Amino acid sequence: MLLTIKNLTKTFVGMKALDDVSFELEAGEVHALLGENGAGKSTLIKCLTGAYSRDSGVITLNGETISPRSTLEAQDLGIGTVYQEVNLLPNLTVAQNLVFGREKRRFGIIDGGAMRRDAEAMLEGYGLDIDVNRDLGSYSVAVQQIVAIARAVALSGKVLILDEPTASLDTREVEMLFDVVRQLRDKGLGIIFVSHFLDQVFELTDRLTVLRNGCKITTEKTAELDRVRLISHMLGRELDEAEEIGVRRDTKGRVSEKPLLSFKGVGRRNFVEPFDLEVHQGEVIGLAGLLGSGRTETAELIFGVRTAQSGTVSDDNGKISIGSPRDAIAAGFGFAPEDRKTDGIIADLSVRENIALALQARRGWARPISRGEQARLAADYIEKLDIRTSSAEKPVGELSGGNQQKVVLARWLAMNPRFLILDEPTRGIDVGAHAEILHLIHQITAEGMSILIISSELDELIAVSDRVIVVRDRRHVAELTGAEIATENIVKAIATSAAEKREAV
Repeated sequence: MLLTIKNLTKTFVGMKALDDVSFELEAGEVHALLGENGAGKSTLIKCLTGAYSRDSGVITLNGETISPRSTLEAQDLGIGTVYQEVNLLPNLTVAQNLVFGREKRRFGIIDGGAMRRDAEAMLEGYGLDIDVNRDLGSYSVAVQQIVAIARAVALSGKVLILDEPTASLDTREVEMLFDVVRQLRDKGLGIIFVSHFLDQVFELTDRLTVLRNGCKITTEKTAELDRVRLISHMLGRELDEAEEIGVRRDTKGRVSEKPLLSFKGVGRRNFVEPFDLEVHQGEVIGLAGLLGSGRTETAELIFGVRTAQSGTVSDDNGKISIGSPRDAIAAGFGFAPEDRKTDGIIADLSVRENIALALQARRGWARPISRGEQARLAADYIEKLDIRTSSAEKPVGELSGGNQQKVVLARWLAMNPRFLILDEPTRGIDVGAHAEILHLIHQITAEGMSILIISSELDELIAVSDRVIVVRDRRHVAELTGAEIATENIVKAIATSAAEKREAV
């Protein structure tokens, strides 16, 4: 066995990020490491590469116990990593990037000719015929990834970790990268492949390991594992054990027949494939899919966080332009993001100030909301949403996670949007706050607001959604309504491969 990890444990402030995890990698193998957000993948890689020190456990490479204390030490031992965001220097040439730190010199001066020849020799085996004297940043992301792999292999040469290497690549570029990975596998490298694209996992890898909540769930041969079973391993939900957390509401008389908003062909290259979506007044649309499938990316396109390269958006009055979050807010859209601590709250500002932010942005800074109006607004939503705080002047960063989430919701509700996007609104909050937020969704849609909700909790989507859109590999692949909205159908839609869909047609 090339690499063995036994009983690896890592704890952060009382929380086990890895709990007694074991993992094996063979020479000449591509091994997928899978799991949802918080599963422990990144922590395992950082312990393996010396970025984190482990609390307990043993790592062996070629039968020898290793304890890398830095990424440089791991690299010297033979473990290299290539990330989604290429960690090279785009303003330097390809040759300079490939031999950086190992340049040959003549009379104390870097030998440019030798550097070029060494770089060309390094790339020769990768089928990459490029000018190594051009800046790396002038080439496509796929070429940059291959250059990063060539450097990592040259420096390490035993274990190669590929962390989401295809996230920004198109289909042709993915195939080019996969050809390189297969060549390296056939030369005896052990390759750990981290990806959220299941079609790619089944196409490329020999075995896979699933982590969930810091624990190892299974290691199996990829070709022998059923896709639906894999999804169940990742989500932690057996299909025959699924239970709804509530009864979905009857949409009759509540959801308007005429669309409130219409998105036609909205998309962005290498981000989200063009999609059509109609939103009706008073409707809850669920967005289901694995992490990295395109759920948040869809929300960001709709809200103008990323500008769409194709498609149109329209309402009752005709076409509207959503080129930025400011445009979206002006159009009556709200967006409560997944990472409330980074993208939602402003921790040092008070509860009052946080609640008033969106309404102030919609009014414009030329029409400031008075301190008294802010106080009345905050008092109203503290009562309505039962925000547990000693005072509206308390810094929001001092509240619990559930109460911070309520403050973010209060901010958008104070603006009275016609369309509200909620990305993982109940993640990381206690059971009581969870139930209160789901109750709030029922309440505000009954009053006519429309909601797009993104959630990894399938039971949650089933309980609140009138429709569920399933997203896979940055594409909207299915739409479920009525009795179709069930755990089994959602999981099957997530698991169905592109090849299987073509065969069905």
